[in-house]
Amino acid sequence: MKAEKRVFGTLENGEQVHLYTLENANGMRAEIIDYGAILVSLWVPDKEGKLADVVLGYDSLTPYQSNPSFFGATVGPNANRIGGASFELEGKTWQLDRNDGQNNLHSHRDFGYHKRIWKAQPDRDSITFSLTDTDGSLGFPGNREFSVTYSLGGDNRLTLHYHGVTDRPTVINFTNHTYFNLKGQGEGSIEDHCLLLRAAGYTPVVAGAIPTGEIASVADTPMDFTKSTRVGARIDEDFQQLNLTGGYDHNWVIDDYNGEIQLFAEVTCPKTTRALRAYTNLPGVQFYAGNFIEPDNGKAGAVYGKRSGLCLETQFYPDTANKPNFPSAVFTPTRPYDYTTTYEFI
Repeated sequence: MKAEKRVFGTLENGEQVHLYTLENANGMRAEIIDYGAILVSLWVPDKEGKLADVVLGYDSLTPYQSNPSFFGATVGPNANRIGGASFELEGKTWQLDRNDGQNNLHSHRDFGYHKRIWKAQPDRDSITFSLTDTDGSLGFPGNREFSVTYSLGGDNRLTLHYHGVTDRPTVINFTNHTYFNLKGQGEGSIEDHCLLLRAAGYTPVVAGAIPTGEIASVADTPMDFTKSTRVGARIDEDFQQLNLTGGYDHNWVIDDYNGEIQLFAEVTCPKTTRALRAYTNLPGVQFYAGNFIEPDNGKAGAVYGKRSGLCLETQFYPDTANKPNFPSAVFTPTRPYDYTTTYEFI
């Protein structure tokens, strides 16, 4: 194992951004920048040992300062949507940025944690990124300390461990917004990928992609991935939930959730021998099929477009701050935030 560091670019205020590289003996390599704790590249071998970068992103810092699709980003303090851009906690209404119609998406597009410099602490086979935030920042209560540690194992597992503490009750719901394409970034649509989700239920939404509060069965609907199914097989069916979000962009309820790390997803593709297994101890996963990726210039001359990558964003359910029947994402001085997601490449 080895970890390396180099300058990736410089912000307008003169602050340098660094790129950190983790590499194992199999040649698998992860590259992460301290701006947004963003996963920039992930080089993964296939059955023959041929490497390909399987995540979408950019070659330089400048486009990450816009990054409309949140490529590779660590999203916080709250990922996904909060209806009405507000929530109540301890008898007070907390108002958030209205940046997705009347709702809040990913905390703040310009000042969320995906656009902040994190303090990096590299180790032999891991890098820990940390930051602090103050009470009321971005509309969330509590003086808070957060970290995310990227670890790369010799078993081709990339693990993300999140930790957070607060001095008063607050909402915390991190995710990683990496887009995967097992053929390689820039190699076209992911509609030929096959997905298995260990999730017999999902959270239906209304217009604006805010959950109704119901947990619905996937049975006999295009939302059923309990058996490995090609992503593009039913994505354009005339089904209300797909019509509302332009394809798959929903939260699936992970089966048998008990707070322990478990396998929840498997992704394969007939055009490559690479396969992905994903594990977490979070209760939900947002499967997003990249329906709204606008034409964008990516790494190594690639041009990205609609459905050129897919996301498996582990999380508490969207709008859980306003849905008392959903698993609670309220954390307190006696309840720290501590969750793990692992992406294993076979």
